[in-house]
Amino acid sequence: MSRFVEGIVANAGRAGTGMVTGEPGEADRRTWSELHRQARRVAGGLAGRGLRPGQAVAVLAGMPAEIAPVAQGVWLAGGSVTMLHQPTPRTDLAVWRDDTVRVLRMIDARLVVVGAPFEAMAPALDAYGIAHAGAAELAGGPESEPVEAGEDDPALLQLTSGSTAEPKAVRITHRNLFANLSDASTHLSCGEDGVMVSWLPMFHDMGMIGCLALPMLSGLELVSVTPADFLGRPLLWAELISRYGGTITTAPNFAWAVLTRQLARLEPGTLDLSKLRVACNGAEPIDPSTMRAFVAAAARFGFDPGAVNCCYGAAESTLVISLSGVSDPMMLDAVDPVALERDRVATGGTREIPMLGRPFPSVDVQVVDDDGKPLGDRQVGRIQLRGESVTDGYITPGGYEPARDADGWLDIGDEGYLAGGQIVVCGRRKDVIIMGGRNIYPTDIERAAGAVPGVRDGNVAAVRLLTGDGVARESFAVLAESKQAGDEAAAQQIAREVTARVVAEIDARPAAVRILPPGSLPKTPSGKLRRAAARELL
Repeated sequence: MSRFVEGIVANAGRAGTGMVTGEPGEADRRTWSELHRQARRVAGGLAGRGLRPGQAVAVLAGMPAEIAPVAQGVWLAGGSVTMLHQPTPRTDLAVWRDDTVRVLRMIDARLVVVGAPFEAMAPALDAYGIAHAGAAELAGGPESEPVEAGEDDPALLQLTSGSTAEPKAVRITHRNLFANLSDASTHLSCGEDGVMVSWLPMFHDMGMIGCLALPMLSGLELVSVTPADFLGRPLLWAELISRYGGTITTAPNFAWAVLTRQLARLEPGTLDLSKLRVACNGAEPIDPSTMRAFVAAAARFGFDPGAVNCCYGAAESTLVISLSGVSDPMMLDAVDPVALERDRVATGGTREIPMLGRPFPSVDVQVVDDDGKPLGDRQVGRIQLRGESVTDGYITPGGYEPARDADGWLDIGDEGYLAGGQIVVCGRRKDVIIMGGRNIYPTDIERAAGAVPGVRDGNVAAVRLLTGDGVARESFAVLAESKQAGDEAAAQQIAREVTARVVAEIDARPAAVRILPPGSLPKTPSGKLRRAAARELL
């Protein structure tokens, strides 16, 4: 067995902790030992259907109670897991079907496991002759012993964010998983005395790896609900932390903003957030003002400001690249935006950027210029990774594609710098807006525009404008969602205020500002803006 599978089996044999599902309805708790026995039956069911070590199993399910034993069962059987992107009420099912078929062919999936609430998708798989089975059906198989899996065998084929019309999967091995999860467990002091509360989708790496595989390996108690549960009633997240004594939770920036508004409406003392020791913000750019507002709102319920933890990660590094220190207040680097944009150096100033901690032991990080030359402290360039946590490549429709260069470095696509050993991320390289010799990061524009009254928090996109031949102009547009989008006069006023705020704070004028109805901006499953797709709205 790989060290990852050995660790899961060992945890099931010793831990008295487990997994709680079913909230906000009737809670159902299974110990890790009970879940492991169910996973062994799933492994037996998969073997009975001909699954062999190294082969891929795709999963289309939304309920944590089904996903957990299925994922572990695939690993016990020596297979790799691919969580399929899930259709929403707004999804064009014909497009989803075609995209899903491309993914299944790309990963050469031997079986699709279908669970609630997606059972109605089975006929679409039948139409293409794609083998599938229900999660409950597989759990009726005979108990199977774990099969041998090599450290460099695939454990997870993680679909990258963005359009599935051109699918790509990051190849995560057993070695990658064990290295990254071991680092995370040590850094966060994970064990049976901890309680993780999560609503994150398990088709995203933060949900599957950070909020399922980590508790499964370390022995954390896990309370898991669905994203729909959170979005339908965001306060549920805080209520579960209070009810179960949650010590660790994590979410993207937008979710912390949503929860802050909910907490502000409650009377002090109605919840207990005093046991939270890690409140992690990751998966999208971190806005310091969001976390300051959360700390102010949550302090009335016993929240410790030192629990705020800033995270930097990517699917290519399995999950986490770095985490800020536990029990340390959020650290911000104050830099001069002009020096950052024009001189590519981080010197003292007024712009605040979160410091994201030191790289995990299993990840080496360097910053290089456009010629690949390593840069010094506080010099801005391309962030590169290598190490045991870092993938060796991708699965694409054209086959396997190496991800690293000859020296083992992988270019993550982000720009940033190192400051005293800590990582600071400026933005995605492909999204940088070039104007008058300045490299303007869209997140700065979006934060300025997002401060305008009437603009929805976390729902602003700044995008480059391109000429017909694909060369970037020295121009950009701002797209902002507002509930007042249908009122022409109000929308025009918001657009004027957005322009004025961006000019005042960024010293650059947008070529266009568009005010859109809520839900218009395209996002990835984890809530990240898809700026390339947003540009098409113009």
